[in-house]
Amino acid sequence: MASLLEMKEIFRNADAVCFDVDSTVIREEGIDELAKFCGVGDAVAEMTRRAMGGTVTFKAALTARLGLIRPSYEQVQKLISDNPPQLTPGIRELVSRLHQRGVQVFLVSGGFQSIVEHVALQLNIPTANVFANRLKFYFNGEYAGFDETQPTSESGGKGKVITHLKEQFHFKNVVMIGDGATDMEACPPADCFIGFGGNVIRKQVKEKAKWYITHFDELLKELEER
Repeated sequence: MASLLEMKEIFRNADAVCFDVDSTVIREEGIDELAKFCGVGDAVAEMTRRAMGGTVTFKAALTARLGLIRPSYEQVQKLISDNPPQLTPGIRELVSRLHQRGVQVFLVSGGFQSIVEHVALQLNIPTANVFANRLKFYFNGEYAGFDETQPTSESGGKGKVITHLKEQFHFKNVVMIGDGATDMEACPPADCFIGFGGNVIRKQVKEKAKWYITHFDELLKELEER
C-alpha cells in the first residue's frame, strides 16, 4: 500500500485522472436532483444514502431508485436546461491545469450519460472520455429502464472502466478521485485514490482514504510544486 508521499508522487506523474461526477465534479447528486424534479425526492435521497454507504449493491439501488422516478426523456432534458449541474469550486481550474500538462481526464460516473456529457462540455472533456449510465426510453419518450451492460451500472464497475483504460492506452499512473464507496473500491486497479469531501463527507471514505481532501485547490498546489 502506497504511503501519502508516494500517492502524491503518483498524482504529480499521472497520465490519466478519473473523476467521479456526482458530489465530486458537481455539487449535487444527479439522481437526487432528477428525483426531486419528478416529485419523489425524499424517498430516492434515502436510497442514495444507503447506496453511497456501501450497504447495498449499486445496481440494486439504481434499479430501485429509477423504478420510483421513472423519468421521461422530456423530464431529463428539462432538468438539464432548467437546473443545470453546478460545478464544484476549483474543478474547472484543476481540469484545465491537468490538460495543460497533457494528462488525460475522464469522467467515470454512476450517474446518467446525458447529464455527465453536459458537465464534460463545460470542462472541455471529450465525450469519448465519459463513462456513465445510459437511460432507455420508449419511442414516445417514456422511461424504459437503463442499459445494464454499462460497467458503471454495477458495483465494481468503475474499476472495470479503469482496467479497460489501462489496457487501451497503456497508462502507467491512473488516479481516481471521488466521494463514495464505489470510487474507493476502484483502487486497485487505479494506482491512487483521492477521497473528496468538498460537497458531502462519507464517513467510510473519510476514515479509510489515505489521502482525503475537501477542496480542489489542494491538488492544484500539488501540481504547482513541481
